[in-house]
Amino acid sequence: MSPPLSSRLRTSLAAAAAALATGVITAMPAPQAHAAAPHHTLVVAPAGAENADDGGPGTMGKPLATLAEAQRRARELAARADADVTVTLQDGTYRLSEPLRFDAADSGRDGHTVAWRAAPGASPVLTGAEPVTGWELDDPTTGVYRADVGTGFDTRQLYVDGTLAQRARTSLSPSDIRLNATGFTLNNPDLDYLAELPDQRRIELQAMLSFTNRFAPVDRITGSTVVMRQPAWDNNTYGYDTIQSPFRTPTFWLLNSRAFLDEPGEWYLDTTAGTLYYKPLEGQDLANARVELPRLETLIEVGGTYDEPAHDLSFEGLTFTGTTWLRPSSPDGYANQQTGAFITGVQEHRPADAFTSCAVGCRGFEGARNNWAQAPAAVQVSAANRITFEGNTFVNLGSVGLGVGNDANAHATGVGLGARNVSVTGNTFTASAGGGIVVGGVRPDAHHPSDGRMTNSDILISDNRVFSTALEYLDQDGIFASYVTRLTIAHNEVSDMPYTGIGIGYGWGANDPGGSPEYLNRGLYDFQPVYDTPTTLTDVRVVGNHIRDVVHTLFDAGCVYTLSAMPRSTIEENLCENSGQLGLYFDEGSRYLTATRNVFLNTAGQWAHANNQNGNRTGDQTLTRNYTTNPAITGLVTGERGNTVEGTVVFTPGDIPAEARRIIADAGPRGTHRDPS
Repeated sequence: MSPPLSSRLRTSLAAAAAALATGVITAMPAPQAHAAAPHHTLVVAPAGAENADDGGPGTMGKPLATLAEAQRRARELAARADADVTVTLQDGTYRLSEPLRFDAADSGRDGHTVAWRAAPGASPVLTGAEPVTGWELDDPTTGVYRADVGTGFDTRQLYVDGTLAQRARTSLSPSDIRLNATGFTLNNPDLDYLAELPDQRRIELQAMLSFTNRFAPVDRITGSTVVMRQPAWDNNTYGYDTIQSPFRTPTFWLLNSRAFLDEPGEWYLDTTAGTLYYKPLEGQDLANARVELPRLETLIEVGGTYDEPAHDLSFEGLTFTGTTWLRPSSPDGYANQQTGAFITGVQEHRPADAFTSCAVGCRGFEGARNNWAQAPAAVQVSAANRITFEGNTFVNLGSVGLGVGNDANAHATGVGLGARNVSVTGNTFTASAGGGIVVGGVRPDAHHPSDGRMTNSDILISDNRVFSTALEYLDQDGIFASYVTRLTIAHNEVSDMPYTGIGIGYGWGANDPGGSPEYLNRGLYDFQPVYDTPTTLTDVRVVGNHIRDVVHTLFDAGCVYTLSAMPRSTIEENLCENSGQLGLYFDEGSRYLTATRNVFLNTAGQWAHANNQNGNRTGDQTLTRNYTTNPAITGLVTGERGNTVEGTVVFTPGDIPAEARRIIADAGPRGTHRDPS
């Protein structure tokens, strides 16, 4: 087994912070140079590098000076279709003023490839942030400092020494407020000062509930009355696990006012004055600290069209960092539903009394499902074929790290889905606001595409490390895939996550052939057809992963979480360790899965649970030869609902069976990707 998470996490984050301070990440070694003949090579250096010149030859001794020029020349070389093309990035920090977009013109031709790759021994950093310097003490009594950062932009994230800093906030007890259809009233006289605060429309309410973590902006505060902005408030009080009717005791905060800045590590940006405020942590010297303020929302956008997809591209040994995501600051807020999907806009089917009648679902809410949006990623891939990410680091990002074939609304190109033959191998994802990897969309074209070229297929996610991320959008998984044909998630390590480790599937069984009696009762089929054909979710393999220390903040989750039918799919030889709730969670409509030879160590709840309540068609699961220290299992009985449960071995940590020891030893990244510690 690997060493305890706490020591690994401290070591990894410290290394990342130190590396970024010098513009170099060394935690993930750069891939070896690929021998190929013939071969075109271009070399580019970061701004200010010696001998760098966009008019020069682009060699190691005389590199190009900008990524833009490197991309222009790479396109010209690729168009010759006579050799592979490599753009080699030298050491240093590349500060982007706009994202890099790659389409068919950037692609390999006639069997050749285009690679964007770190120079041997180098770890170049691509960032959408600007450094903050020139700090001055603003208030000696509170220890708050300030720095001038200019105007004309906003951000929801700040990174200090490699750590996502907390926006200024103050906690609210549920008894402090009384929720209503337009906002809430204040019951605590200690909160009377809120009515006097400036910039009230920048203040937000954060509600951490059971499986949702919601953000809603304030419109105005008058006396004890807080009116929230629309449509965010309506959408956050609509459906399930809502602000007014959560599935467990809620935790509330108000965020983003200078008046809330009273704890070390908190910050506030005055966008009108262009002033950033920050209260240092104990022992933190801002004269030496590395403070990064994001300006961009995306860094890399790989995507063409269905007629002309991007293709035959690879990205190797690079670090992607320094982004934000501004949609939750808009009037939409973040009306989170589950796993990074959220409601936007005015809902046409919302009844007038929805605050009460739709607090725990209603017919009108079902009419919203097919228009849910997805959180975008800092690095995006859609309408693309044969794309590779290997040995990269995704750190300090404002949303999801890598998004593959998500719905169009989550892609800056405006074209979603259509990701085929994508390989994500040996990368690191950590210390970001959102989850690590998201594959697939949630809207109808994701599960029943109107154009076959939209189908996401043949995706490999292997030997990656995803840990200590989803730090702000707590509802997001380490690795999540919705609707994909032929997906392999193999030998990854996923750890220290607030919610699920690996999530597969979407739709709660409602989009499967014949539909779901549960959603017939809820009224969903007043707004969509009952499909008679399968979804695109099939042939999924989740094998050899090490998932540990997950479900430690939110609830209703597990090491591996599934939704809906996925024919010919397997969950095998995974190690689930220290789940805060479940091991395997077969939620609504999960069908046609085989789970065999998995090991479950110290799950707080059942090692396996199936949600087969009400009209759900959850069933047809085969669980054989699994090993667990917790014998509890619910919803899965041999002979019922087509299920088979056989050969389960209950053991103690001090007496691990031989086959379980082998599975434990083999779980997680392999070979050169294995943790040397």
